[in-house]
Amino acid sequence: MVGHEVNCRQLTQDLPWWMMDTIFEAEILEGWMLVYINGINIYSETWEDHVQYIDRVLSKCTPINTKISLNKCNFGQNKLLALGHKVLGLILAIDQNTVAAVLKKPVPKNIKEMQSFLGFASYYRNHIKNFSQITTSLYKLFSKDVLLEITKERRDVYERIKHELTNAPVLILPEFELPFKLYVDTAFSQGLGASLHRIQIVDGEPREGVICYMSRKLKDS
Repeated sequence: MVGHEVNCRQLTQDLPWWMMDTIFEAEILEGWMLVYINGINIYSETWEDHVQYIDRVLSKCTPINTKISLNKCNFGQNKLLALGHKVLGLILAIDQNTVAAVLKKPVPKNIKEMQSFLGFASYYRNHIKNFSQITTSLYKLFSKDVLLEITKERRDVYERIKHELTNAPVLILPEFELPFKLYVDTAFSQGLGASLHRIQIVDGEPREGVICYMSRKLKDS
C-alpha cells in the first residue's frame, strides 16, 4: 500500500461487494482506494490529496443513500490495523495482538486443530522464510495412513512456527523506481524457496528490505 495518510471507514448499509466495486470502480483503478467487504480504505501521499479523495467518496455515497458509521471511521491516520496486519506507510507487519491468542493454545491434539493452526500460520507465510519446507512434517499428518503422533520433531516445528510468527520481519512495499533483488533457494530436496527484496534508502544509505518470502513443497515423485 503506497501512501502515508490512511483512512478506514465502515458503511452501515451493507452493499454486496460486487456493487461496491462497481460504484467505486474509477477510484479503485486510480490506485488510492481499496474495498474489503463493507469497509473502505483510502490512502494518499499528501494531506491535500487525502481530503480530496474523501470528498469524492462521500459524493458517491449520497446519491445511493448510503450512510457511513462515523464511530467506526479513522481519518488522516498514518497507520492502519487491517486483516491481521499493521500497515505503517510502506511497512507491513504482523499484528501481534491477533497472533497472541492463537499462540497461547496448546499443541494441537487432532487433525482439525492442526489444520486450524497451519491455516492461520500460512496466512502469514510471506513473512516466514522457507515456510513450506519448515512445516513439511506437520502437513504429512494430513496424508492417508499417517498416524497422528506429535513427535519431538513435530513439536519442535510447531514451536519454531510460533517463534517465527512472533519474530517475523516487517515487510516493505514495492517502489518501482528503485531496484529489486530476487534470491532463489533450490537446495531443498522437498521444496523451493525464494525472497524478493528491494533497495531502500535509510539515512542516505542504500539498504535491502524484504518485500516477501515465497516457498512451495514439491510433489513426491
